[in-house]
Amino acid sequence: MINIKENLERVVQRVRSAALRVGRRPDAVHLVAITKMAGLAAIQEALACGVRVFGENRVQEAIPKIQELGQNGIAWHFVGHLQTNKAKQVVGLFDLIHSVDTLKLAEALDACVDNDRFMARQQAPLETEPTTKMMSRQKVLIQVNTLGESTKSGVSPERLGLMLKEISRYKALSVVGLMTIPPFYDDPERSRLFFRALRELAASIEKEGIDGVSMKELSMGMSGDFEVAIEEGATLVRIGTALFGKRS
Repeated sequence: MINIKENLERVVQRVRSAALRVGRRPDAVHLVAITKMAGLAAIQEALACGVRVFGENRVQEAIPKIQELGQNGIAWHFVGHLQTNKAKQVVGLFDLIHSVDTLKLAEALDACVDNDRFMARQQAPLETEPTTKMMSRQKVLIQVNTLGESTKSGVSPERLGLMLKEISRYKALSVVGLMTIPPFYDDPERSRLFFRALRELAASIEKEGIDGVSMKELSMGMSGDFEVAIEEGATLVRIGTALFGKRS
């Protein structure tokens, strides 16, 4: 039987140790509990243990969970691949969308924000609980294909700057950082190059000073490699299996 409390304690300790190894503050790293295929009881148990940020991969799976558990005191992140025809469903439902990978998708998201009808939570700093207020911009991360894998989604590093300059003209999106997904490796050290590339890319973008674009957040690292990701600068780590166990 999965003991979420014990799993969470282990993950939190590993996050802390990884951050301290490289001289980072542990509270600069935030856990996004990935609830793909996790039942409501498991999510409620994680809530009772203090988890407040949850990530979903599929819109159709996320909606009933959010309707059941609500949004007060909970931050919901969308972390999966997103099709443009689902843009209207995710805008305002999620505090942060991790996976904006094309200009076409960014344009679709921007077009869906209607502040006259749109009540949602403006994401507070992740170290505090979300607050409820009128939301003027949907916060997003840009997914980057850091080393140009043909099978991975994401904008190439070479095109990222141009994409961000275009998005900066949009009135309803706020870019707050980058996300990447490396290939799966048994040895997490093999993911380090991907994470380091994203951190260096974010630093380069920050120097450009693009209006309305922040590189505050780096979403990288999952259950198998999050410690390496933290050592390379991750601020958001997406943890599913290490919390909820393996799911079919």
